[in-house]
Amino acid sequence: MDIVFIKQLEVITTIGVYAWEKSLQQKLYFDLEMAYDNKPAALSDDINLALNYFSVASAVSQFVQKNQFELLETMAEKVAQLIMCQFGVKWIKLTLHKPGALPQAQSLGVCIERGHRG
Repeated sequence: MDIVFIKQLEVITTIGVYAWEKSLQQKLYFDLEMAYDNKPAALSDDINLALNYFSVASAVSQFVQKNQFELLETMAEKVAQLIMCQFGVKWIKLTLHKPGALPQAQSLGVCIERGHRG
């Protein structure tokens, strides 16, 4: 199985447990690795047979901006479900970064894998 990836997809949204976090927008970054059979698209040079990077990025950005979560874990789970259902992805590795959340660290976050790589 092939891997289609998007690195450092930046989304501005509201996320957090604390009241002060719920009143401001924060920058998050998504790293997405998705199992997808690229061979049909490669052989035909047809975008309709490919996993469209732009469509995936747009769907993630819109979903995250329209929904508010307290936990990164919940957001990661919901975004993984969205991608798998909407785009027919059988396996996903999603890393969600929240930069600046800890003063002594560049970033923090979660990394999840869902489905079967095949």
